Amino acid sequence: MRLLLVDGHYYAYRSFFAIRDLTNSRGEPTNAVFGFVKALRKMLADVQPDAAAVVWDAGLPERRMELLPSYKQQRDETPELLAAQFPVIEEAVSALGVRNVRLAGHEADDLIASYAFASRPPSSAVFIATNDKDIYSLVDERVAIYSTNKTDLKNPQEGFALLGPAEVEEKWGVPPALIPDVLAFTGDAVDNIPGVEGVGPKTAAKLVREHGAAARLAADPSMIKNDKLREKIAAAADRVRVNLELVRLDRDLPLPVPVDDLAVRPDPRAMLEVARRCEFRSLLAEYEKLVAADGSKQGELF
Repeated sequence: MRLLLVDGHYYAYRSFFAIRDLTNSRGEPTNAVFGFVKALRKMLADVQPDAAAVVWDAGLPERRMELLPSYKQQRDETPELLAAQFPVIEEAVSALGVRNVRLAGHEADDLIASYAFASRPPSSAVFIATNDKDIYSLVDERVAIYSTNKTDLKNPQEGFALLGPAEVEEKWGVPPALIPDVLAFTGDAVDNIPGVEGVGPKTAAKLVREHGAAARLAADPSMIKNDKLREKIAAAADRVRVNLELVRLDRDLPLPVPVDDLAVRPDPRAMLEVARRCEFRSLLAEYEKLVAADGSKQGELF
């Protein structure tokens, strides 16, 4: 089984800011919808998954808020023009045959991790479309990151890359399983997690490569030869321990939709309706032909 898991909010925001000033004749914003549909169709065509889900944030976990009350506090409110498009985006996702999933009180990355580890048969493969730093730690021989970032493309003609353990280690400087240890030192500005002052990604990766787990260094900084760096780690030992827990992904959350119910089942008539309402001319013409021909093959729809 090939399972595709998509970070919904990441792609919605990316689409919203990448495409500007697109509306239908009624003045309704459609830029995020258009970008999201384009991105999801490309993923489905590239990966050809048997099952897929777009995973949405649905609140902040209590355990992280207790550890750091300012967790994600710096984030701005969702732009109104984007918020208005979320229902249409979810409708388009369903029309493309993909399930929208969320779990109240939890973030998408934890639910993605739980889905990735729930589909454990050796024959299964999981592809995660995201830019979330934490999720890179999930990569192994069975789990890969789907990326269209230019810096990740070794073959630009393909237009996408699947980042496995070797590619992630090259990108981060440590194996995927040790990425949380790097983040424990650097923090994550996106999530408002403070790091150790003066310790950037390269220094953090070097520390982890040389000495192993961040918890070990926090417990015994004396193994660090550089005096200034040793003092910084010693002074921030409690922060490192808290950060390790903040970036730890939950992998055993209850799944709102079982993996077996995530089969990709496109509905070209429903997608035609979305294209008509949003006035996406190229998609409208394409889906009119598909519906007229009663096209049902997955490859024809993406």
